[in-house]
Amino acid sequence: MKSMTQRLNNISGQIEGVKKMIDNECDCEKVLTQLKAIRSAVSGVMDEIVEGQFDSDKKLLIKLKKYVKSN
Repeated sequence: MKSMTQRLNNISGQIEGVKKMIDNECDCEKVLTQLKAIRSAVSGVMDEIVEGQFDSDKKLLIKLKKYVKSN
């Protein structure tokens, strides 16, 4: 399993890649696909943080996961 730092470094690299795609006027669909992947990766990191903090309180964990996914 990747560490939190590795996951955040990957996200950072993805963001840099999207910047280059935009600078090179890459196809909109390709840019949006990468942004969706970034959003998914960030969501995964957020889930991991929430689970790590609230693992003992399952009801609170479920509520926080729903909140994170809706925002």
